[in-house]
Amino acid sequence: MTKKKSIQETDSNLQIETLTVENAELNDRFLRLYSEFENYKKRTAKEKIDIIATASEKVILGLLPIVDDFERAITQNQNIEDVTVLKEGFELIYNKLLALLKRFEVEEIAALGEPFDTDLHEAITHFPAQCEDDKGKIMDVTQKGYKLKDKVIRFAKVVVAN
Repeated sequence: MTKKKSIQETDSNLQIETLTVENAELNDRFLRLYSEFENYKKRTAKEKIDIIATASEKVILGLLPIVDDFERAITQNQNIEDVTVLKEGFELIYNKLLALLKRFEVEEIAALGEPFDTDLHEAITHFPAQCEDDKGKIMDVTQKGYKLKDKVIRFAKVVVAN
């Protein structure tokens, strides 16, 4: 019987030792994974900040030539007598700005004549509808709205027919 107990104790001690080693290995793997995950979180947070900074830098770099155009226009327009040249110059600069917005996936929200949508439009006032078909539709736009990709960044301020 003592031999049996001795064998059982040896087996038990061996199992305990094996489990202790496994526990230590698993604990070590856990700590390494946890450390890697913490490093990953820090790295992605830094990358996110860098992306935001870089994105605004690209927008500003895109705006600078338009600012230069405005400065040249102001300088040149001090002695201009022909108003059509002035209008054409402002139209060119405006189109350049619209092209920049399009390049950064900014688009105008359609509003005039459209049905009022609270996800896209902000009603600033209501007017009586002239006919039944106009009810709930936008009669006037006081400020254009814009979306960046699919996200509304500024709601269109509108007048709605009731």
